[in-house]
Amino acid sequence: MGVVGRAGPRWPPRFRSTGRRLAFAAFGLLIAVAPAPAETLSDALAKAYQTHPQLNAERAKLRGTDENIPQALAGYRPQLVASLSAGLQAVRNVLPDNTVQGATLKPWTIGLTVTQILFNGYKTASNVRIAEFQVKSGRAALRNVEQGVLLDAVTAYMNVMANSALVEAQRTNVQVLREIQATTKRRLAAGDVTPTDTAQAEARLSRGLADLNVAEVALAISKETYVQVIGEAPSQLAVASPVDRLLPVTEVAAIDTAKNEHPAVVGAGYDVDVATVSIKLAESALLPTVSVQGSVSRSVQTDTTLTTTSTDQASVLGQINVPIYDGGTAASQTRQAKEVASQSRMVLEQVRHQSRTAVVSAWVANEGTKVALKAVESEVRAADVALQGVRREAEGGQRTTIDVLNAQQDLTNAKTRQIASQRDRVIASYTLLSAVGRLDAHTLNIDTPEYQPEVHYHQVRDAWHGLRTPSGK
Repeated sequence: MGVVGRAGPRWPPRFRSTGRRLAFAAFGLLIAVAPAPAETLSDALAKAYQTHPQLNAERAKLRGTDENIPQALAGYRPQLVASLSAGLQAVRNVLPDNTVQGATLKPWTIGLTVTQILFNGYKTASNVRIAEFQVKSGRAALRNVEQGVLLDAVTAYMNVMANSALVEAQRTNVQVLREIQATTKRRLAAGDVTPTDTAQAEARLSRGLADLNVAEVALAISKETYVQVIGEAPSQLAVASPVDRLLPVTEVAAIDTAKNEHPAVVGAGYDVDVATVSIKLAESALLPTVSVQGSVSRSVQTDTTLTTTSTDQASVLGQINVPIYDGGTAASQTRQAKEVASQSRMVLEQVRHQSRTAVVSAWVANEGTKVALKAVESEVRAADVALQGVRREAEGGQRTTIDVLNAQQDLTNAKTRQIASQRDRVIASYTLLSAVGRLDAHTLNIDTPEYQPEVHYHQVRDAWHGLRTPSGK
């Protein structure tokens, strides 16, 4: 290992100022307000909320689920069927005297039948209740997907910011290492250091270039992920802060909130309701059905040999069907529905346990990021002080080139961990908000029109006819 001369290395002022820039500017993208115009995290969340394909697909799915309501309500409404039959009929009659008479007839019949179910074992009522619970479960599923999309958007945003800061930090590090290498070469020519010192500086520069390349690759990947989640390429990103103000104060409160509000738990609860009412639906097959049917018709015959050429009919008939034995189908379906209901209750308990675990894990992780960030900030300050001290000692001949390089690397590593900790701090707070079930556009106060699933529901609930959707398709 080369040893500096007694006079010690005289690091140029430009090198010293560059080193300080690394200590204070590497994380500038995360701790300083970006110049206008800058895209904020709220802007990115608004874009994802409006354009994300998965979220829009779930909304379309819920609109399809809304149609279960008018389909179920159709059981309360009359059924009208019109019929028309017409055609040609060739007739050949042989008379007793073997005389043959032939004719081509054109009979036709027109009729209208109206059927109204008066009682079907509460089947229609059960179908309506099931459809209502399915809609509520679908809304909870939509909220859950919304939470996942928004959390992905936060993660993509913070990854771009962090990786951008890492690239800047590595570029500054490379610049410092280039200056150390140039200074070491000049001192080698002056006989102040040995070739070992220049080799060490060369090695650290190569390492710095490799680290810069890794950071640039990670930034390119994170930008592409940003496009996938947000819908467009990132521009200048503004500072993002944790959402501690929206979080429950204590861990117990967070667990209670998730137990009552998390969309996965709420949706599983409605699934239990669907399964419970399905038992009544299966039992309805064992009950009688009462209906009334009215019909009118007219039949016209063109056979001149008949005394009647047309017939008009009108009738009103009541009908009662009482099931006696269906081979055991209804009984089996009832038993099956009871087992499905038992399963859904077990699933609900499982979802509650999973929600609790997710909250506890997110709470611990969020608290851990606070501690980690404070520690790494102290590390950065200490590493910066240590680097300045090593440089001064090197100038006095008490430190070698490798000592300066090591101190420089320690500071760069500390800044890298600081960038990661800042990113993790923000993501962890949003993850906890998602775990308690409150990561939604309304809670975050995103500047975008909020999707209201109730609007489509009321548009189609009482629709008696029409093929077009409320959107005009």
